[in-house]
Amino acid sequence: MINKKQSLTLLGAVALSVSLSACSVFDWLIYKPDIPQGNYMEQQQVEKLRIDMTKEQAEYILGRPVLRDSFADDAWYYVYHYKSGRDASITHKELILRFTGNKLTSVTGDYELSKEFDTPLEQSKLPMATTVETTPLIPAQRPDEKPLVKENQSEVQVQKPIK
Repeated sequence: MINKKQSLTLLGAVALSVSLSACSVFDWLIYKPDIPQGNYMEQQQVEKLRIDMTKEQAEYILGRPVLRDSFADDAWYYVYHYKSGRDASITHKELILRFTGNKLTSVTGDYELSKEFDTPLEQSKLPMATTVETTPLIPAQRPDEKPLVKENQSEVQVQKPIK
């Protein structure tokens, strides 16, 4: 049988071990926020880049870079770092734009470039216009040409104020 002194010692040891390991035992109960840092970019933005674009055009598409070369403004670095609070997974993506003079010459990094990247912007094709089937129909193009909403034709009666 365990006496009172031994039970208090055992209880103290358990309390001490739980308090020392509390952060790791109850880690799933603690809220940790997600931490995004840098330039978040979608693949569609990177696909808009074309060779011989000016610095202003590239900045309009991607936004300001995280880092520009201090001594020569010929390399722009776009970096995105995301740490998940729940499982501590890390996503890290980079995109490096290199310029010669004021024109974009190369792009390297973790994003895929468009097939038309090597075609200068002046020579690339415009996107295809949308067809009538994909655009919403306006009343003149609808077969029945009736209004979509019935208007109430009742007259509003105005009451004269009582003096």
